Amino acid sequence: MSLSTQDIDYLSDIVAKQSGNVVSHRQAYLLEQRLSPIAKENGVADVHELVAEMKRSNNISLSQKIAEAVTVNETSFFRDAHPFESLRKSILPELIEARRSTKSLNIWCAACSSGQEPYSIAMTIREHFPELASWRVRILATDISAEMLAKSKSGTFSQLEVNRGLPARKLVRFFDRNGTDWIAKEDIRSLIECRSLNLSKPWPFLGDFDIVFIRNVLIYFDQSAKQDILCRATKMLKPDGFLFLGSSETTIGINVPLERKQKDDTICYQRK
Repeated sequence: MSLSTQDIDYLSDIVAKQSGNVVSHRQAYLLEQRLSPIAKENGVADVHELVAEMKRSNNISLSQKIAEAVTVNETSFFRDAHPFESLRKSILPELIEARRSTKSLNIWCAACSSGQEPYSIAMTIREHFPELASWRVRILATDISAEMLAKSKSGTFSQLEVNRGLPARKLVRFFDRNGTDWIAKEDIRSLIECRSLNLSKPWPFLGDFDIVFIRNVLIYFDQSAKQDILCRATKMLKPDGFLFLGSSETTIGINVPLERKQKDDTICYQRK
């Protein structure tokens, strides 16, 4: 049975309350696609009946599962390429020079999905900055989905996933074959710390960051939520730190204390 307007509104409201993500009526296909497995897990025939069950039980844990399932987990290694080139050419050399006394770098990947972004950063560090082997380097990877965090922590990727953006020479250097999958070597897994975080809810103290990647996620929030998330992220950014957004994202029309900077072929932001 196709979802009614009322069903779509009900599910969209759950997703918005739990994750802050906005689901439009034209994305009804996404609701049906992502929630059909949850309906079966809960012993109901389809998503329409899942909605009926939710209305009867008001199950909070099921609401969270629904929000996690609908959250878009599209990602790939070295996505868009130019931010990672900017890290290599300009930003990491600049920060390394500025942090020589503390020998510490703190990086945050928000909404990390299945982990390709933090692993891309880890590979960039290990390949091009061997001097950081003696530093304290932390890449914090956060996401709302427990399933995605578990995958990130495992560092295990399918052949299809490594085919998306990961050059063969990096695959051979940084990954070992594990059956039909590939698992990241301890050398890069050791840099990554995975934690659960809902961007639309209050955040625990995560630390002060030299680099923040909050890419390709703000497009799923309304303007008010974007401003709130960016303002909070800015407070966690060190005065000379750098913040990256997705290639289709911008701070235009959002009142945040950030300045736009051009670094090589990419745009990033620093505190005003």
